[in-house]
Parts: sequence; structure tokens; C-alpha cells
Amino acid sequence: MAGAASVLVAQAAIAQERVFIQIEAQPSLAQAEAALRGYANRLDNVNGFSLGGGWYGIALGPYSPDDAGQLLRNLRANGLIPRDSYLAATSEYRDQFWPVGAGLATDAPVLPAPQPEPEAEAAPADTPVVEAAPEPEPQPVIDETPREARASEALLNRAQREQLQIALRWAGVYDAGIDGAFGRGTRNAMAAWQSQNGYEVTGILTTAQRAALMGQYNAVLDGLDMRMVRDERAGIRIEMPTGVVGFDRYEAPFALYEPTGDLQARVLLISQPGDRQSMGGLYEIMQTLEIVPLEGARERSRDGFTLTGANSRIVSHTEVSLRDGHIKGFTLIWPAGDEERRERVLGVMQSSFARTDAVLDPAEVSDAGQSVDLVSGLEIRKPIATVSGFFIDAGGAVVTSAEAVASCGRITLDDVYEATVVARDSTLGVAALRPETALAPRSVAIFRQDTPRLNSEVAVAGYPFGGVLSAPTLTFGALEDLRGLGGEEELQRLALAAQPGDAGGPVIDAGGAVLGMLLPKPRNGQSLPGDVAFAADAAALQAFLTGAGLRSAATQGEGAMAPEDLTSAAGAMTVKVSCWE
Repeated sequence: MAGAASVLVAQAAIAQERVFIQIEAQPSLAQAEAALRGYANRLDNVNGFSLGGGWYGIALGPYSPDDAGQLLRNLRANGLIPRDSYLAATSEYRDQFWPVGAGLATDAPVLPAPQPEPEAEAAPADTPVVEAAPEPEPQPVIDETPREARASEALLNRAQREQLQIALRWAGVYDAGIDGAFGRGTRNAMAAWQSQNGYEVTGILTTAQRAALMGQYNAVLDGLDMRMVRDERAGIRIEMPTGVVGFDRYEAPFALYEPTGDLQARVLLISQPGDRQSMGGLYEIMQTLEIVPLEGARERSRDGFTLTGANSRIVSHTEVSLRDGHIKGFTLIWPAGDEERRERVLGVMQSSFARTDAVLDPAEVSDAGQSVDLVSGLEIRKPIATVSGFFIDAGGAVVTSAEAVASCGRITLDDVYEATVVARDSTLGVAALRPETALAPRSVAIFRQDTPRLNSEVAVAGYPFGGVLSAPTLTFGALEDLRGLGGEEELQRLALAAQPGDAGGPVIDAGGAVLGMLLPKPRNGQSLPGDVAFAADAAALQAFLTGAGLRSAATQGEGAMAPEDLTSAAGAMTVKVSCWE
């Protein structure tokens, strides 16, 4: 090893005047910074560099070649640096992220500190800083004997050992648990990998072989350009795929990084001041967003939460934690069907995530981010269709349009309560719903059993604007006929300018009694006047409900209510019915 080191020193001296002592490489910035702090407490001239491919190097120097060679031998002999440390030219290091340490003195000679390189021009205050990646260049690496490889392997921490097992599993040579223990199974896997890649089969990976294995493992990230992003306003440092996402804007509590190419990936950095109550509110709000599909695990603790979700289009992962009055985290949204890259990107983001003292201003919301359909510029999950319905018993059973709930992944009442279809009559066009949790409606429908007068005033209560308004709206009209256009006795024809969202709503008389249920506009190719509507009449509805085992209330004759009382009574029995994917 010493002879090979001398050769490298001679080569470096010819190429340039100063060299570094490369002592360690880590697969994440957080791990590298932790190791750097340890070395800086006992050594001088400690530096950290981004090496590319998600790796971070720790090096001493720079020194003259003669001093570096002597110092390398002294530090190895005293056990202050790993045995596999080697000399590398300064040209191998491009992107420095850790300054020279001011640690405790050692027996090693005190050598001049390197001159700092000129600082790059500062980015605008509103723009997150993406740290530049170094140009990949071959590094001089001294390979090891099996004995030396085992000694260098002993310096790996648990996370590094587990990462090697993960890479071996990815390579198809390891199928046991990820425990960081290099037993017979791991050794056999290492030997198999060495055989597949043309190395001497020893069952112990050298430093160079470990680097080659991790290089293969990380090759899936090629083209994603994983780089450290320092978002000073959000107070977050994290590696993200800068080759496919770029900073777009701030919409508190998010910093939004949108797609920059064909791959529809997105990253959100989450940053806001708050407490556990605020974090609970964020947890609920996040689940209403289109970017967090409903299907997936949810975990919540006192000081954080994790949300995962997947559908046919995207896979989403959110992590948030509360510390020192700051709520911070991130969301990764990735196209479905690209799981290997997604998992690898997520792992890098998780291991590199770090906080700084800043936090995003809660008032940082642009005009573009304010809308009833948006939360901080992100789309709220919207139903396929929103129609109306009305309560028919004290347990919260609801009658609505059969057409509206025919192909729903799930159904909700007033956007909150899950419901299921318990009976359906496609010919009549009605369906009965039962909430999964019993409700206590303020009022239920009372069906009118006698025959109403033709041309009497009627009203339909419903949600004509797709649920934009928080309460139902009454639309007034008249009862034109007790039959349909084809003489159907179970239908009523109304002179009433209803909207699609009114379908399923109760048709009531002047006293608040229910005459029927509004049906959707016919889809038989006929073009009817805009004020022609049809309703399933009360007698047909009651027969349907009785057949479904549901009870309903009835009354005789037409009463009279003041308009404000009629509006209140109709609103109390009417419910918004939403059909979701």
C-alpha cells in the first residue's frame, strides 16, 4: 500500500502542486455532515465535497505531495483515519460544502490552510439555490487486499452496511433481511456479485468494489440530476431531482417545484409556523388535495404525520414533522408505474432532508393561488358529479338520482359522510343511500299522498351550482301535468328551469310536503324547452322505499308556509350527494 501511495504522490506532483487526503464518502448529505463534525473535532483542514451521484466526500488538505504522503502514513498509523484513505488531486473536488474545520490539535504537522475559492454570485433572495454538481472524473483509488478490505469494512456504520445489503438485493444476489449484519447470506451475496462483475471472489467487498456496486445501484437516477437545493425562505435543505422539477413559486405553506419536462413529477416543500393543532389542520387539508389520492396509508403521531396515496396516474408521499414551533416537510408526486426510480428518489430525499431556522411566511399566497377550488395554489380533489338528495328517515337514509350514483368509487353526503347504495330502481330513476355512520337529520321528507292541483306552485330544493354554495337553493315553478309526455303515471311534468345539480332534490308544494323527486334531463336525443322538467311522483317513491325496507312519513292536503319558512324546511331535508372516482 505504501509503495502504491508513493506512485500516486509522484503522479500528483507532476500534475499539480497540491493534493488532498480522501478519507471517507457518504451516501447522503446528513450522514456526511455528521461524519465531518466528528473529524473536525480531532483533525485540521477537514473539507466536505459533493462527488455527484448522491455521494459526499470527506477530505483533508490541500497539502504538498510530500507533506500529504507523510501525514497520510502518520494518521493511518495512529488510527485517526480509515486504512483505505488515499491521495487525490485537487482537480477531483469541485463543489465544496463544508469549510475548513478548526478542530483540536493533533500530533500531525500543522499545515497551511487552503485559500478559499471565489464565491459564486449570489442568487436572488426569492430563488432557492441549487448546488452545482461536479464534473465526474476518475479518482485514483488504491484497491485492497481481503485483510485491508475487512478492516475498511469495519469502519462502516449501520446505515452504510444496510445500504450495501439493499444494493445487493437490487442486484439480484441477496434475498435475506436488511439488518446491517454481514453474515453468511451477505457474504455469499458479495461473492456472487464479485463473480458476476469479474472481480476476484473473496466474499468481502473492497472500497472500490463497494463504490462500483453503489454506482450500479444509483445508475437508475441518471438523468434526474439529484442535487442539493437550499430553499432559504422555506428553511429547508433537501436533495431533489432537479433534472425534472424546478422552482415555480411560493404559496404558503408550500414552495412548489413543478415539472420542467415530459416526466410529470412534482415536489412540494412544506413550511409554516404552528403547533400540534396547526399540524392537525394541515393533516386534514392535505387529504382534500388532488395530489394526495385516497388509496394509501396514513400515519399520525404527536409530532408528525405521513401520507401516502396512489391511483392510476400518480403516487404521492408526504412527510411532515413539528419541531421548535415550525412545521416542515415535503411531498413527492411521481407518475404511476415508475416505482424503482420513485423509491430511489424518495430515499435520497428522506435521508438528505434538513431544517434551517427560517420558515415560510403564512401570508405568502399569490392571487393565482386563491380560489374556491384551490388550497395555496393546489387543486382540491373534486367529485365526478354533485347532485342533490333528501332525507327520508331519522337514521339518515337518502333518496337521490340513480343515474348520478351508478358508477361511483365512493359516495359522500355533504362531502363528509360516506354512504352506500342500498336499493336502486333504474326504470324509475331513483336510488336509496344509507350513510355508513348513522346521522340525525334536522328534518325528513313527508310525502303528500293526495293529488295536487295542476298549475299549483312548486319548488325544487337542490345544489344547482355543483356544491359551490354551502346551502341548497330553491327554484320555483309550476306543476304542469300529473303524467309524463308518454302518459307515464309515475312521473310528473314541471314547468321549472332546473339545473343538472338539482337532480335528486325534493319537489315540494307551498306547504313543504314532498310531491316527488326531480329527475335528470332525458338523454334520448330530444331537445326539450329549458323550463321542462320531470319528477318521480310521491306514490312511486313510497312504493320503492317500502320495497327496499325503508319507512317514510306521509301527509294529506296542501298547507301554506311563509317563503322564509319554506326555504328553511326544504334546506333541512336536502343534502348534497357527491360521486367520487
